[in-house]
Amino acid sequence: MLEKTTGIILHQIKYTDSGNIVQVFTKKFGRQSFLVRGIRNKRPGKQNIHLQPLSIIDIVLYYRESRGMQTLKEYSVSFLPSDIYNNIIKTSMALFLGEVLTTVLREESCQEDLFDYLSDSVIYLDRLDDRYSNFHIAFLCGLSSFLGIEPGRKQEGEDSFFDMTNGSFLNVRPTHGNYADLEISGILARFFSSSWDDMNKIVLSGSLRNEVLSTILKYYSIHLPSLKKINSLDVLKEVFSSPV
Repeated sequence: MLEKTTGIILHQIKYTDSGNIVQVFTKKFGRQSFLVRGIRNKRPGKQNIHLQPLSIIDIVLYYRESRGMQTLKEYSVSFLPSDIYNNIIKTSMALFLGEVLTTVLREESCQEDLFDYLSDSVIYLDRLDDRYSNFHIAFLCGLSSFLGIEPGRKQEGEDSFFDMTNGSFLNVRPTHGNYADLEISGILARFFSSSWDDMNKIVLSGSLRNEVLSTILKYYSIHLPSLKKINSLDVLKEVFSSPV
């Protein structure tokens, strides 16, 4: 059946000498895979530009529910991030977040609220002129609520440990080893309760930002076993290896 929807590019993997499988999170059908041919031709075409992670495209496809890979008829740009791919920090974030989303978004069904969160986040990041160094952490904290793993909130005025096994903030050290120290726990508590504008006010060194990121990824991996090694993580951490 011929269908129209909007999709966010997540990730690509090589399939043939000239074609890639492109992972797309669509508004109407959830996460879907498409084979796009000619994507690595020597002559650059629109595929090379428009199918970068976090680009938003309008899609016409032949949709069949039982098919593992959908047939793409045509697509056009809905929103092409202009600054994300002209900024090394934002580019690293886009590659990293696209790869994370590929591993944690498994449902092939309509999830319009989640799609709106993703698309609004992409546009927000692209339009930020500065103070975007915390974006990827704030994004993952916000995403947790859509994935059903948002932790309980920290009580005001108390030092607490972030218990990653049970998804809660405790004022006593957990007996197991899956918890963050008081400093990282306090920072994450702020992220989980902050708006986009407030997350810009959380001042972190590059090394501390990487430690916070490692903690939220460990939390994800505990509750989402599909989260595997993220190849782009090392590049992102290298970007933040010095204070930003």
